[in-house]
Amino acid sequence: MDELSKGMTQTGSAATTDKIQENDGSSNPVVYVNGSCLECERVRAACERLGIVEVAPEPDALPTLLQPTAPPCYLVTSPFEGELFDTAHRAKYRVLGPTAVLQLAERDEPPPANARPLYSLAMRGAVICFSGFRKKDELTYLITLIHYMGGSIRKDMSSKVTHLIAAAATGEKYRYASGFGLPVLARSWVDACWERRDDPACLATDDVIIKEHKLKVFAGARVCFVGFPEDETQHMGEVLASNGGAVCPLDDPDCTHVVVDEHNTVVAPECSSRVHVVKAEWFWASVQNEEAQDEGDFLFKDYLEEMSRRSSIGGAGAGVATPGAAGAAGGGEEAGGACTPAHLQRLRKRKLRGGDSALHKRRSSVGDAVLLNLSRTLLDCTTSPDGKPILEESEVSDNVVRKLMSPRQQVFMELLQTESNYVGILHTIVTMFKQPLEEMAEEDNSNGKNQALLNNTELKIIFGNLPPIYELHQRMLEELRYTQAHWSEEKSIGQLVLQYTPDMVKAYPPFVNFFENTKEMLQQCDRENPRFHAFLKICQTKPECGRQSLQELLIRPVQRLPSISLLLDDILKHTHKSNPDHAALTKALAGLREVMSHINEDKRKTEGQLQMFDIYNEIDQCPAHLVSSHRSFVSRCEVVELSKELSGRGDHLVLFLFTDTMEVCKKRSKAFNSKSPTNGTGTMRIGSSKPYRHISLMPLSTVKRVVDIREAEDCHNVFALMCRNNQELKEKLYSFMITDETVDKSHFLRQLCRQMANTVCKADADKFLACLESHQMDIDTSDLALSTLSKVSKFAARTRIKVGRALSFNKTPSKLKRAMSSMISPFGSTSNLTPASQLAQMRLASCNNINEMGGCSGGAAGASGGVLVAPLSVQPTRKAAPGAAHALRRF
Repeated sequence: MDELSKGMTQTGSAATTDKIQENDGSSNPVVYVNGSCLECERVRAACERLGIVEVAPEPDALPTLLQPTAPPCYLVTSPFEGELFDTAHRAKYRVLGPTAVLQLAERDEPPPANARPLYSLAMRGAVICFSGFRKKDELTYLITLIHYMGGSIRKDMSSKVTHLIAAAATGEKYRYASGFGLPVLARSWVDACWERRDDPACLATDDVIIKEHKLKVFAGARVCFVGFPEDETQHMGEVLASNGGAVCPLDDPDCTHVVVDEHNTVVAPECSSRVHVVKAEWFWASVQNEEAQDEGDFLFKDYLEEMSRRSSIGGAGAGVATPGAAGAAGGGEEAGGACTPAHLQRLRKRKLRGGDSALHKRRSSVGDAVLLNLSRTLLDCTTSPDGKPILEESEVSDNVVRKLMSPRQQVFMELLQTESNYVGILHTIVTMFKQPLEEMAEEDNSNGKNQALLNNTELKIIFGNLPPIYELHQRMLEELRYTQAHWSEEKSIGQLVLQYTPDMVKAYPPFVNFFENTKEMLQQCDRENPRFHAFLKICQTKPECGRQSLQELLIRPVQRLPSISLLLDDILKHTHKSNPDHAALTKALAGLREVMSHINEDKRKTEGQLQMFDIYNEIDQCPAHLVSSHRSFVSRCEVVELSKELSGRGDHLVLFLFTDTMEVCKKRSKAFNSKSPTNGTGTMRIGSSKPYRHISLMPLSTVKRVVDIREAEDCHNVFALMCRNNQELKEKLYSFMITDETVDKSHFLRQLCRQMANTVCKADADKFLACLESHQMDIDTSDLALSTLSKVSKFAARTRIKVGRALSFNKTPSKLKRAMSSMISPFGSTSNLTPASQLAQMRLASCNNINEMGGCSGGAAGASGGVLVAPLSVQPTRKAAPGAAHALRRF
């Protein structure tokens, strides 16, 4: 049997070989396709483009290629494994995957000339290098997959390499790729592309795929944190884990980095020589730039050496930028024209880090302690923006020098000191935060890359209102310095401050009014943007910030004007009345108080306008012209309507009072707003999510009189409005009862009258207010039910009316009439009543008056003894007596 099979196989092979030989002189090669691929019509059509399509034989029946110069033979198969695939590959067949056949046909390209199997073109054009892989089997597997997807491999980094696949974020190849901006990817990139090998649209070099599989910043790193507070250590550990690293103890043999808080650590921790001991700036700079930074630029030992050198010379060079070891090496390379990958990376990232790290070495703890003792705050040690010392050596707050100064001059020196520190803070915000972020955004706009930490809108909200304040106080500081240099007791400090008050009125309100928006935007960006969070952390570690956050620095302009006012008041106390500056200081203090009052008033108006937008968004069908730049919100009041002109007696309304109009809207009930019928099909509509529905927009110019109804036993918190439009001759009277316990009626009515007077340009607002007794307006609230039961009764009464109209008893059969009568009126027989009496008694059970039912001893007694009265909620509302209008006209 084996011999027979062998003979048949040889016969088949000979026949196939003859067919290949017959085609040697033709231009149509043979394309063998396995059965699974032939089932797809698109794949079959694409294979016919390559040559004569044949069903792939068994592996041992696959013919051998006799002549190398003959037209190539193809095998289209899937998957790329098994005996048929191995046999064809060894026989030098051009093995293709169905995806590659489809992609070549779509691009109208010939198949590649080499004999390497090709499943797809997903990595075509990618030249890939590997770094950090120690297992040969893993590396061989990845190389094979890359070749199957049309990619190329290089052993060493060169100008032809387009992508680096790394196992860890370290090494020379990683530095090279980072320096030249090459994508550094994890091995998951290859696996993900191979999983999508049957998708012709998959392209490994697509930006979305590259971003998804970019190597994490701390991949392969095991980090120990030393010297940080417990909460900060936990936060940094979470950031480390989200970026591919792991926290480890200091004695871990696999530890790769030790990150040290240089402000709390004076001795380098003992660890292996191969472990990188770096400052916290390395950690946050890596997060911000989304790639691990060169540890040589952030070594903790260089920081200690610099601090030791500064201490040895007494801190004389604390304010001078002295390059460290790494900085000196970098300068030598730049001077010599060298262009190594590490140097290119430092040049490319220097702007993002705010300059060379050596320029931001922290001053010695001894110098900080001295400055802290003199100025009472660490942030006060900031140098002035132009690099000048804030005070000359002879002006340092020494006790001997202080005794030589007059009390007035001493307070002035304190004003100068605080102004210098304040301008230094503003300078720090502008140069360390605002300018670098704006430069990143400008580079993004020019090169199209998405590397900016904040967009232009976020930058405008956070920093947009700060430059006018900075420029104002720079000029003011120069004036104060000139006064200090030419000091005399007759120098007018008040006049100096007074000349800047108009600029303060222009500069401060926009910043103070929108400071809450600034703070919210800053917190949102800090919370949602990890790179921006890292940028803030880097800046916070620098001495210019005094370890304070950007939010803590931005609040200083809000606090500055009250501080200046207190210092001027102190100077005024030490200024004799005969001194010409006494009157000037008084005017300056009055001017500053006016500025702060203007800021507070402007802030109140701004908050009112912002609240107006919130009100507009909460009212369904609200007129768009309610939102206006000249209008602001004043107050709010919840009422119940006593009249029936606006919405209906007993309806809960909300009055939103603005400076020139009043929005009347109905408060939606939670019980009856969940679902409401829309049409006769029985479908239900979910109620609006807005809590109010627009009823009327009442301009205050149409309100002619506000009537305060005096308190009575049956009338509490009631007032009325008499309105008349220019187009209407008849006056309308609306009456309301205040239900909001937090609203004082007299205060609300005075506010309303004041806005009415402002609208019609009248000074006396009391002329719009009238006081009447409740019986003069014929108003009574004793019969007004405000409970939930009343709402149910009112809703049921309206339903009864609709049902009564729908079921006309004039056309209803007698049996149905009796059944409906007994259901609607369950209080006994109605056979002895007239039709009119029957209709008067018909009502739903939910509409019955509870008080009436409680007074009945039994069902029979109630049916026979009492006279049934309709519920109060459906009784006719009493109309205003003619005397009400007459009473108002007397005013």
